[in-house]
Amino acid sequence: MKFRNILFAFSLVVTTLSLQAQEKPAKSFSSFIDSLANVDEPSEDILNKIRNMPNIEVGKGISFEPADKRYKMTMRFRMQNMASVSLNDDFSYSEAEARVKRLRLRFDGYIFSPKLLYSIQLGFTPYDSKDLPNGNVNIVRDAMVYYMPTHDFSIGFGQTKIKANRARVNSSSALQFVDRSIVNSEFNLDRDFGFFAEYYKPVVGDFNIALKGSITLGEGRNWSTSNQGGLAYTGRVELYPFGRFKSLGDIAEGDFEREERVKVLLAGAYSFNNKTNRLQGQNGEYILNNELRDLNSYFVDFILKYNGFAFYTDFMGRQCNEPLFTSDPETCIYTGNGLNVQASYLFPKNWEIAVRNSTLFPEEKVQKIVGYENYNQTTLAVTRYLIGHSLKIQADASYNHQLNPVDPTYSRWQFRFQVELGL
Repeated sequence: MKFRNILFAFSLVVTTLSLQAQEKPAKSFSSFIDSLANVDEPSEDILNKIRNMPNIEVGKGISFEPADKRYKMTMRFRMQNMASVSLNDDFSYSEAEARVKRLRLRFDGYIFSPKLLYSIQLGFTPYDSKDLPNGNVNIVRDAMVYYMPTHDFSIGFGQTKIKANRARVNSSSALQFVDRSIVNSEFNLDRDFGFFAEYYKPVVGDFNIALKGSITLGEGRNWSTSNQGGLAYTGRVELYPFGRFKSLGDIAEGDFEREERVKVLLAGAYSFNNKTNRLQGQNGEYILNNELRDLNSYFVDFILKYNGFAFYTDFMGRQCNEPLFTSDPETCIYTGNGLNVQASYLFPKNWEIAVRNSTLFPEEKVQKIVGYENYNQTTLAVTRYLIGHSLKIQADASYNHQLNPVDPTYSRWQFRFQVELGL
């Protein structure tokens, strides 16, 4: 009997490793163990011990859940190793970059009750933990507690992404390109601390609606205190006329699930940041001389996916009544808007081709300060998915063009290569 138990344990390890090596992971480790409950060979004692072992799945982390199910913790990590080179218009060398761009550790789960959830995410690279203007440490990205009384409603308290534009809500691990667009980089609201709520409701047939809102500090993640400014108020409405996307496909780029029917998302969001003391609200440097500004941000998103094809349009912008500063004529609030359009196709062997065109349109009064009348970037990307978005190799090439630039020596070409690995 002892030999049989040893043989069973060995075969179990081999089977588990082979499951993890597949391009799309099969059923979970725990369900696999449960399917063996009727096998005569293993003893019940061994089965009970295995049921309490960590559940390991590529792309879904390492999960710990005791037999009494009083809590659950899933631990994940991921990293992005990236190299890039920038060239001038005549293809002369401009700049090279090679680094671990993102290295993150994440913990999710529940405690006491499946209705009481938590989410923690830490970032350890200089890109992730950029120094804040007020000197605070910036390692913590997410630290949230959620109460979810039903599967379609949740309220949360803590620090996380503001649900404003589609591109920012997408995890950086689920992108078709090496990074997000220049439009998102300028206008997104990023993370903040406060209260968050989400509600999903089927309306009629396949038609679904989602309502998301937040009241936050207004100065961004890890800011901690604001003794002068007001708060930021954000609301977002999402419409799904043909039903929800498979596997949360609305927050993962590309159609990796190969939707069998056309799926569409149309969404709009608005945010009012009352008396912020940072140039981009939740991002940017201090506004000089303790001046404060009211910022109005707006967002419109459209997604369409069908049978490996994906199409995205993001329109967003920022308004401010006083974007200029008499005390510092070289500084401004970037007002204006931007448009991002991208499309992709995922081939049967999980090679993907994607193209993106992004343009920034600053308001006339700030154009001389930001350095151009408009800024366009066109990017072509190739991605090889080995295990979905959890293990992929990406390469993209971008061409930058600025209309009437203040500095005509800006880099025109950029070539990037990246490996994404996550558990």
